[in-house]
Amino acid sequence: MSVVGIDVGFQSCYVAVARAGGIETVANEYSDRSTPACVSFGPRNRSVGAAAKGQVVTNCKNTVQGFKRFHGRAFLDPYVQSAKSSLVYDLAQMPSGMTGIKVMYMEEEKVFSIEQVTAMLLTKLKETAETAMKKPVADCVISVPSFYTDAERRSVIDAAQIAGLNCLRLMNDTTAVTLAYGIYKQDLPAPEEKPRNVVFVDLGHSGYQVSVCAFNKGKLKMLASAFDAELGGKDFDEVLVNHFCEEFRKKYKLDVKTKPRALVRLYQECEKLKKLMSANSSDLPLNIECFMNDIDVTGKLNRGHFEEMCAGLLAKVEAPLHSVMEQAKLKKEDIYAVEIVGGASRIPAVKERVSKFFGKELSTTLNADEAVARGCALQCAILSPAFKVREFSITDVVHYPISLKWNSAAEEGLSDCEVFPRNHAAPFSKVLTFYRREPFSLEAYYNNPKELPYPDPTIGQFMVQKVVPQANGESSKVKVKVRVNVHGVFSVSSASLVELLKPNEGEEPMETDPAGKEEESKMQTEQDDQKAKGDGHKDDADKKSETEEMETSEDGKQEKNHAPSAKKPKVKTKTVELPIENSLRWQLTNDLVNLFMENEGKMIMQDKLEKERNDAKNNVEEYVYEMRDKLHGVLEKFVSESDRDTFALRLEDTENWLYDDGEDQQKQVYIDKLAELKKLGQPIQERYIEAEERPKAFDELGRHIQQYMKIVEAYKTKEEQYEHLDELEMLKVDKQVNDAMIWMNSKMNAQSKQNLTQEPAVKVQEIQAKTKELYSACNPIVSKPKPKVEIPKDEKEEQNGPINGQEDTDAQPGSPEKGAAGSTVAPESAEGNKLPEMDID
Repeated sequence: MSVVGIDVGFQSCYVAVARAGGIETVANEYSDRSTPACVSFGPRNRSVGAAAKGQVVTNCKNTVQGFKRFHGRAFLDPYVQSAKSSLVYDLAQMPSGMTGIKVMYMEEEKVFSIEQVTAMLLTKLKETAETAMKKPVADCVISVPSFYTDAERRSVIDAAQIAGLNCLRLMNDTTAVTLAYGIYKQDLPAPEEKPRNVVFVDLGHSGYQVSVCAFNKGKLKMLASAFDAELGGKDFDEVLVNHFCEEFRKKYKLDVKTKPRALVRLYQECEKLKKLMSANSSDLPLNIECFMNDIDVTGKLNRGHFEEMCAGLLAKVEAPLHSVMEQAKLKKEDIYAVEIVGGASRIPAVKERVSKFFGKELSTTLNADEAVARGCALQCAILSPAFKVREFSITDVVHYPISLKWNSAAEEGLSDCEVFPRNHAAPFSKVLTFYRREPFSLEAYYNNPKELPYPDPTIGQFMVQKVVPQANGESSKVKVKVRVNVHGVFSVSSASLVELLKPNEGEEPMETDPAGKEEESKMQTEQDDQKAKGDGHKDDADKKSETEEMETSEDGKQEKNHAPSAKKPKVKTKTVELPIENSLRWQLTNDLVNLFMENEGKMIMQDKLEKERNDAKNNVEEYVYEMRDKLHGVLEKFVSESDRDTFALRLEDTENWLYDDGEDQQKQVYIDKLAELKKLGQPIQERYIEAEERPKAFDELGRHIQQYMKIVEAYKTKEEQYEHLDELEMLKVDKQVNDAMIWMNSKMNAQSKQNLTQEPAVKVQEIQAKTKELYSACNPIVSKPKPKVEIPKDEKEEQNGPINGQEDTDAQPGSPEKGAAGSTVAPESAEGNKLPEMDID
C-alpha cells in the first residue's frame, strides 16, 4: 500500500512518501523536489509541472497557474471577477455556473473546469510518486488551506477522484504542519499535565494562516486558527511589478500591462528580486533584455525601499495573530514557541513583525517549504494499515460556525440552531431529534458571513424523506445525525424514524412525550458541547426518550451512555432508516465527475501517444546528427568517398525534411524514415564494429590454439601430467589444432588483403564460433582427470605413521593424538604455553 502526502500549493507542489522507516520528499524527473503548479495546453498534448513552467512566456495564453484560488467558486463570484483582470489566460463560465478556464487545446477552443485542471496537476504528482516508489499510488492525503469552505473542499475531493486518487483525508495546511512538528518530539508533557502551546505561522504564496496548538504526549489539539486569504508572497510580487511598470512607463515610455508576455517576464524577474532582497540589504539590479519593442530595461531597488512600499501589507500581519490569541484565550507568556513556515515567511520584515508581537525569537526547526507535505504523509501513514506509526491523536477544529435552519410549524416560520460553533472539535458528529408528520428539509449555512472569505454562506439543503405520522396520528420522532468529517466537510449523514411497537397484553404502555404531541417542530439536541476529544458528555435533551439513551459519535463511532430507568417500563421500538436527498452548493454531479474521469483518461492516452511520436522524431534527429559527425570521424575509413557523399546528402535531406514537412508527422513515418537511413548507415557501422572487435576475437582463438599445442607437445614428450590421456584422442586434438591454425591464418591473410570499405572476409561471429568449436572438441579430452590408484591397506598404514599403538615421537606440538580407543584428544599445553590466570572481580 502506498503512503503519499501531497501539498498542492498555489505556486509549487511537494510530494512526500513514507518508506525505509521515515518520511521522504521525492524529486520529479528534473531532480527537483518542487513541482510548479502549472498546466500548459498545446496543439497535440498537455505539459504539466516544470515543462509547463517553461512555456509561461512562449505560450502564455494557454498556460495556467494560480488556479487553486478558484476552487468551488462561481464565475460571477466577485473574487473571480476582480482576479480576471490580472490573469494572462481567460476564464469562462461553465454550464453549471462555475468558473472554467478557456484555452486552445488540440487546435480547438476548450473550457476546462477548475477540478479538471487540478486533476491534471494531481495526475502528474501521482506519476512522480509512482516513479519514486516503483509501485502504483492510489491512497493519499492532500493539503488544503484552513480557510477553505465546504464547496472548496468538495471541489478538491472531486479533483482527486478525477485523477484516480483515493483521498483518505483533506488536511488543513496548519494541521499538517503541527503533526510534522509534534510527532517527533520526545519531551512533550504527559497527557494529564498542562499542555505545551505552540503557535504556527504559515505565510505562503497566496495565503496567510496562523494556528495555535496544544501538545501532550501522543496527541495534539488545535485550539484556534485565523487567516488572511488576501495576504501572501504574490501580493509582495504585485507591489514590485506595479513599481517597475510605473518606472518603465516614465523611463522608457512602455505600457507593460498591455503586453501579456512582457508582464509575465516582469513577474518572474520581480519574484527573483524579492528573494534576493530577503538575503541582501544593498541596492540590487533588475535587468531584462529585449523586454518590449526590442528595448532592454533596467532598474534597481533595495530592501529598505521595498519595505516602505509594502507597509500596507506588513500592517496586515498582526491582525490574525491577535485573533488567534483571543480565540484560544491565551496570553503571550503561555506560548512555548512560535514556529514559522511557508515560502514568503523568509521576508525579513514579516519575521521581524511576528517576533516582535510574541516577544521571542522565532523557531525554524521545520523545512519551510516541505513541512505541509511531510505532515500529510505522516497522516497517511497513520491511516494506513501497512505502517506502524507511533500512536498520535489529532483533533482539528471547525473553522467557521455552522447552523441549521428549518420550517417550524409550531413557531410559524423558520427556526435555526448553531450545531457546530467556531473552533469546535472535528471530526465530530451530533444527533438531533425532530418531531414530524411529513418529510422536511434542513438548510446548513455558515452563520457569520462577515468572517467568511466566500460570498455564499449556504452549504446545502438536506431533504429527509419518507417521514410518516405514528399509528395514532401523532408526530413521529426523527433522529438526524449531522457530521463534520475528516475532510472538514459538513453533512447530514443519516436520519432514522423511531417507531413505537404495540405493547403485548398485560404490559402498560409507556407515556409519550407531551412535547411530541404539542410541538411538531421542536428539535432536541442530544449532545452538549464537547470539552475535549474523548471527554464525557451531558445528556440534557431527550430525557423521556423510549430507550433512555444518549447518542453521540465522533470520528464515525457511536457511544451510548445508558441512564437507569426506575419508574417507566421500557417499550419496544423499531428504527427505520430514512433516505436523505442532498442538494449541496456547487457540488459536481456523479455523471459529470465520471465524464471528467473519462476525459482525463483520454488526455493521458493522448499525452502518451504524443510522447512516443516525439521520441520517434527525436530518434531520427539524433541519428542524423550522430552519423553526420561520425562520417568524418571514426567511420571515415570504412566508407568509400562516393558512398559517403551519397549518405551525407541523404542525412542533409532528412534534416531539412524534419524542420519542414516532417515537423508534424505520425509516429510510423518517423520509424520508417529511421529504417531507411539505417539501411545505408548500418553496414558502415557494422564494418567499424567488426574492425574493432576482430583482433580481440583472433587473439582469443590464437590463445586457445597455443594452449592446446603445448598440451599436445607435452603429451608427445611423455610428461607425467598427461601420460594417462588416450593416444587416439590426442591425435584428434592435434588435428583439430592444426586445422584451426590453418583456418585462422587463411582468414587473417584474406582479411589483410580486404579494403576497410568492403565487407570483411571473416566476421567476428565466425571467429567466436571457431573458438567455441575448438574448445568443445579439445577441452573434454585434455582436461580428463588422472585415474586414482588404490593403495593396499598395509602399505597405506606404513605411509601414514606408527602402528600397533606405538607412540609417534615426531608428533608436532599441539597436533591431535590418537587415544587407546582411537578417538582424537587435545594434548596438554606445554608449560611455557599455559594461558595466564585472570582475576575476575
